[in-house]
Amino acid sequence: MEKYAILDIGTNSIKFFIFSIENNDFEPILDTNNISRLGEGLLKTGIISPKAMARNIQVIKEYLEISKEHDVKEIIAVGTMCLRTAKNSDEFLKIVKDELGLKIQVISGKEEARLSYLAVLSTIGNASGEDITVFDTGGGSTEFIFGEGTHLKNRISLDVGAVQPTEQYLLSDPVTDDELNRMQNYLAQFLSNEIKHRSPDYLIGIGGTVTSMGAVKHKMEDYDRQVIQGSNLTLDDVKEQIDMFKNKTIEERKNIVGLQPKRADVILAGASIVKAIMEHFNINKITISDSGLRHGILYDRLIKE
Repeated sequence: MEKYAILDIGTNSIKFFIFSIENNDFEPILDTNNISRLGEGLLKTGIISPKAMARNIQVIKEYLEISKEHDVKEIIAVGTMCLRTAKNSDEFLKIVKDELGLKIQVISGKEEARLSYLAVLSTIGNASGEDITVFDTGGGSTEFIFGEGTHLKNRISLDVGAVQPTEQYLLSDPVTDDELNRMQNYLAQFLSNEIKHRSPDYLIGIGGTVTSMGAVKHKMEDYDRQVIQGSNLTLDDVKEQIDMFKNKTIEERKNIVGLQPKRADVILAGASIVKAIMEHFNINKITISDSGLRHGILYDRLIKE
């Protein structure tokens, strides 16, 4: 069996996936993440701060050491919204390449969407002819993928994620009703301006925000992918969690069972984006898929059709 590693370097977190491939199928070995905040302060400055840069380089270094321990054949590293937009992303990429020997491929929003759709299709079974919308709301952007069964029809990447609304609107701790209302109005208007209203057969959420919300719903002390995969969040679930997050300080949120403490400050904005998406598409229930960009890369590059 040959082992591979994938690094998905996002605005809010780095996802790290080690797996083996045998007989054109894969077996997960390690699937984890570090909320290392590469895009911290990006909205205000347009650059990756020296502190965020150093912090993320250290995380990547640690993951490369783990890859070496597992004797992986190949490491595939991709960067998303933060590395697409930061004015000094070239500096970060050069340091990682020169000091760690790792080349990061910065992919476009459309390519990120294509790979995410590919990942979801591999997990939801037969959806032939169904109208499918997949969304992935991350730290710095939200990807939408529109498809019919296995056919991807359109893909959109919007520059709104959990970090920017948090930094722009949620300035109190705990947040005020006015701050939350202003942010939610902004999100609703933003989606209305960018995407046509429609009601798909399936609305599928992927990425750390929705999987975290699923873990909170199920009160998971230890994350269980098998429970999360294919589970549902209703609009009422989402609204209840928003109320809970809103009424707690960031420190208090860190004690919520199922929520990673490092996600405590941005989860309210993330959940509000999920709510805005559900209301925009007039959908009362979403399906959660634990498969994401890293799985799409696996299927696209390493699993032969």
